[in-house]
Amino acid sequence: MPFPHIDPLYSASGLAVGFLVGLTGVGGGSLMTPLLVLLFGIHPATAVGTDLLYAAATKAAGTLVHGLKGSVDWRITGRLAAGSIPAAALTLFLLHRYGLNTPAAARVIQLVLGSALLVTALSLVFRPQLARFAYNTGMAREARGDTDAASRETRTVAWTVLTGAILGVLVSITSVGAGAIGVTVLLLLYPRLATARIVGSDIAHAVPLTLIAGTGHWLLGSVDWSLLLSLLAGSLPGIVLGSLLSAKAPEILLRNVLAATLVLVGSKLVFS
Repeated sequence: MPFPHIDPLYSASGLAVGFLVGLTGVGGGSLMTPLLVLLFGIHPATAVGTDLLYAAATKAAGTLVHGLKGSVDWRITGRLAAGSIPAAALTLFLLHRYGLNTPAAARVIQLVLGSALLVTALSLVFRPQLARFAYNTGMAREARGDTDAASRETRTVAWTVLTGAILGVLVSITSVGAGAIGVTVLLLLYPRLATARIVGSDIAHAVPLTLIAGTGHWLLGSVDWSLLLSLLAGSLPGIVLGSLLSAKAPEILLRNVLAATLVLVGSKLVFS
């Protein structure tokens, strides 16, 4: 393998995406992977594999911050991982079995990626309404005297593991889903939990998932190390800058603009 080198153009792209991730909190896979596929013409499998290791590195830093702040619920992280890790391993096995570099595989990845972006856009737009609905439903249940806490907890655990399994498949194929989609579902399953702890738990879960999925893609030969190094050189300072400015940005406007962008990009991937 030749020694990796830094490409300034990729680093500039990483800077822009890292800034948006820090500003909006949305996972970089929703932005980086389609950018690599549509703008730079990189094979979808290589874009996904490289982006997974890129996400593992950046989210490890985020997990450290959230862990020091005490905003990670490790029970939720473990439940998600119980579903996502086996699902990711099975998905990688199937990708190895049926190949990644064929035109048919590239088209399938592109279609699933586009569909994941459309679902991500919907989750961004309707996340506040969904969270409010889940909270109100829980309060109404308590008002009716529904005290079967053990049964509710069992259902919540089962749905959390299933969510992890779905994310494991989705992330392994597209590198998209662990951020916006994962947080939205967790808000529905744990409406009484502080949003910061849900976000922290989701980021912590994304680290082993993206690391395992990214390692699998590396073993399949679909990781470009020069591309990865170039993206990280730009994205790490971009995330810091975006995070520092996030408190001054209008959240609703940013969320809707980002959702509209994801709809356009997702439609392009699905219908091109």
